[in-house]
Amino acid sequence: MIINKILPEQLTGPVKSENHEAKDNSFKKVLDEELKTTEYLNFSKHASERIEGRNIYLSQDDINKLSSAVKKAQDKGIKNSLVLMDDRAFIVNIKSRTVITAVDGQHLKENVFTNIDGAVIV
Repeated sequence: MIINKILPEQLTGPVKSENHEAKDNSFKKVLDEELKTTEYLNFSKHASERIEGRNIYLSQDDINKLSSAVKKAQDKGIKNSLVLMDDRAFIVNIKSRTVITAVDGQHLKENVFTNIDGAVIV
């Protein structure tokens, strides 16, 4: 499952008058703030392939738990986190809120996770 987001940079364009510019800037400012607080997740191509290839099912509740775990990691200043959820593991880049890879229970055994600086268990 891939959840896309609109980047603030994609909303800006040529401005023809000062009145429009003021409106566009205030809209962009509000949108930027909203995006900071919105609990969206991105899934890298690699993570999407792993989820599909390993038949990992993510319900909306699972997505919410994963998003909540990312928020907790962000609050602690973690940059790259291992998120353990039931019998699944996810490596997430916290700043970009991007799931980098996903591992199911069968592939968890004897696995080594590198390049993480924190873990969240949900």
